[in-house]
Amino acid sequence: MVRSLSHVIGFDDAPFPAQHHGDVLVVGAVYSAERLDGVLSGKVRRDGVNSTQTLIRLITASRFFPHTQLLMLQGIALAGFNVVDLHHLYQATGIPVLVIARRAPNFTAIKKALLNRVPGGRRKWALIERAGPPELVAGIYIQRVGLPLAVAEATIRRFAIHSIIPEPLRTAHIIAGGVVGGGSRQRV
Repeated sequence: MVRSLSHVIGFDDAPFPAQHHGDVLVVGAVYSAERLDGVLSGKVRRDGVNSTQTLIRLITASRFFPHTQLLMLQGIALAGFNVVDLHHLYQATGIPVLVIARRAPNFTAIKKALLNRVPGGRRKWALIERAGPPELVAGIYIQRVGLPLAVAEATIRRFAIHSIIPEPLRTAHIIAGGVVGGGSRQRV
């Protein structure tokens, strides 16, 4: 039997209006086993380039850092197209990274948008390509760095309690939506 990881931080960004061009709230839900142990928060620029550094700072400055075994992200980009450099995040923290998406990303549309409409789009597209193709695991699509597939699957199944989306991400999503919008609204 493959051992799952138990100390996980799941990050998601808050919703923002289409015309918004400033900073966007990012929330991290810290789990120890199946229990919420804490919350981290910071801000990243919409379509900017500071998501990786912001996550590194939030994680390494927190009291949870020494025990964290896995970082989960709801998608490879935060705040629109502020693409996370998964490999740098892993190298800087020493913690494996698992990106989760409910549906397979439309890479054709993403590439077109990045190269035609987003400043620094070529660099951001290169980060997405470097992350590798998504893998279908436990009904969701994942990209991973520093984590064997079997451990990723076992951990997803352990934390997929109320949804196919693992609780650290579900909780981060609910908190972020509630803080910004006065109440969470979207399905997780």
